[in-house]
Amino acid sequence: MQWTLVVPLKPLARAKSRLSDTAGDGVRPGLALAFAQDTVAAALAATAVGGVVVVTDDPLAARELAALGARTVPDDPHDSPGGGLNAALRHGTAVVRAVRPQSPVAALNADLPALRPEELTRVLDAAAAFPRSFLPDAAGIGTTLLAAAPGHDLSPAFGPGSRLRHRRSGAVELVLDTVDSVRQDVDTGEDLRAALALGVGPRTAAAAARLLIPGQ
Repeated sequence: MQWTLVVPLKPLARAKSRLSDTAGDGVRPGLALAFAQDTVAAALAATAVGGVVVVTDDPLAARELAALGARTVPDDPHDSPGGGLNAALRHGTAVVRAVRPQSPVAALNADLPALRPEELTRVLDAAAAFPRSFLPDAAGIGTTLLAAAPGHDLSPAFGPGSRLRHRRSGAVELVLDTVDSVRQDVDTGEDLRAALALGVGPRTAAAAARLLIPGQ
């Protein structure tokens, strides 16, 4: 089964505000872009992935991610400005299924800089057994991937505490070993250190090398 992934990305100037303890205002946009680039590059290399659609209004991010092979689309112009993550995911899913109505679709966070293609494929292969399923984040509170099989709505409920909301919505929680790279999103300095320990992609490695990160 070839999946299409929908990856939402905020304008870079507003991304990763919780990293302020580790990266200053002048550094965070570049770090957020590096996370997204390494995430998209790894996703496109996964054998289970047929394509990636990035939903963003940031022109630099759109240009750089399109250069990697992703399709980029702006946020829905009919949505309220800054409609948020779930609105972006609904819009991206609609774009995908307008072309391929029976495509399996998965939402993937844009901040998985340690993502490994083979681990992502393992998660998506497991997701193929269920109408809707999700993978919790490393903290066990949020969600890094939400999948919907052909003929089923994605029904995203991302945000703080999304693990519980997705479970309550009827999505099956995927319990898998050795997929740490798909679970390790980066919101804080501690998350970044954990991702670096796993081994990040080249763009994040270069961006992180310019930071002074205690414990790195």
